[in-house]
Amino acid sequence: MTAALLEQYRERIQTELDRVVDFWLKYSHDKEHGGFFNCLGKDGKVYDELKYVWLQGRQVWMYSRLYRTVERFHRPEILDAAKSGAAFLQKFARVQASSGAGKCAFCLTRDGRAVKVQRTIFSECFYVMAMDELSRITQDKEMQVKLLVKLLYKVDSIYLMVSCQMFCPCSPQADAESMMDRLIFWVQTDSSDLSRPQLPGDPPVNSMAVPMMLLCLVDQLTEGRTDVAEKYKDLSGWCVERIIQHIQRDGNAILENVTLTGKELPGCQGRLQNPGHALEAGWFLLEYALKKEDVQLQKTAVDKFMEIPFHTGWDKQHGGLFYFLDVDGHCPTQLEWNMKLWWPHCEALIAYLMAYSHSRAPLLLDRFKLIYDYTFSHFSDEEHGEWFGYLSRQGEVVLDFKGGPFKGFFHVPRCLYMCEKLLDGLLERQDS
Repeated sequence: MTAALLEQYRERIQTELDRVVDFWLKYSHDKEHGGFFNCLGKDGKVYDELKYVWLQGRQVWMYSRLYRTVERFHRPEILDAAKSGAAFLQKFARVQASSGAGKCAFCLTRDGRAVKVQRTIFSECFYVMAMDELSRITQDKEMQVKLLVKLLYKVDSIYLMVSCQMFCPCSPQADAESMMDRLIFWVQTDSSDLSRPQLPGDPPVNSMAVPMMLLCLVDQLTEGRTDVAEKYKDLSGWCVERIIQHIQRDGNAILENVTLTGKELPGCQGRLQNPGHALEAGWFLLEYALKKEDVQLQKTAVDKFMEIPFHTGWDKQHGGLFYFLDVDGHCPTQLEWNMKLWWPHCEALIAYLMAYSHSRAPLLLDRFKLIYDYTFSHFSDEEHGEWFGYLSRQGEVVLDFKGGPFKGFFHVPRCLYMCEKLLDGLLERQDS
């Protein structure tokens, strides 16, 4: 019975992933300027030409990962799209290259002019992911030559030398590592390049997103590369320690923000819970713990970062995961707190299927079933393809676009890709 159910899940997830990939291949590519349109309506129509750097990086990474690891996606149009997106990023993403800071824009015009910069690190993080993953396919040479030819055509020889140093590193992999080193410096040493002043009434905060993102980047950069693993060997442990600090209230709550010493912060900021983010942290930690054969951390990942946010975050009346909660039961100040968003459900599916794949505990499969049934019956758009992202508490579509400033080609395809891989592994073990 379990094998038949898992096979049913795999077939649906494979079909869904194919439909999602086809949607973005069909509607998001900018054949004139390169890169991708991010703002797509429910039927794929472009409703805004702004290009969001973190979403450009996510799309390059996702195309590259699918091309490299899934045989049916080993298609020229997918590789060409990844190369186009990466070239667009290398040429236009940085807005402070001349100062050496390397800060990336948050969004660009269609033709690559900077529109907005955020005082965070996430555009740079997904730039790293994109360049590293693509470098594993291209071996760097072809894309580098194409970008150099464009620069030769447009600028004189003196400016070319400067541009090559700033915008055309020796390879996408080297570009990724160079940006990673800046990120580490900003996070651990000096964040002044982010232009975020440290005000006396606003002490430094350990926001869970930062160590989570760096842990993800270490995993990306070190896959199969022992020299790079040696370079970042201490960083992953630092990230795990910072994430564990978010276990609060005597082990009964995961809080989104804590002090740098792991203490609870006052006010709304300190009481904030994000169930989907905690679940994502759970599978990050579980994946790391499995590689390290750390049994205690495996237990912590499931018991604290999966089960606690599931119990507190699941809406028992209407189903689905709340977006934000207040640990003391106050109404969160975020206006969208009781909405059901696509990405927490994506992360919950990965988390519980990964946990079940490891332990085979029936309860974990039951959790996956519950989340799967809600997710596929509410977010997936059978008519136009892809998923809606924003539902009311009752599960009705509130915002019907498929892509926007915060929703791109990432959480849905990553979830489907990872769940397909996990199901492949489970079914192989069933057969053996």
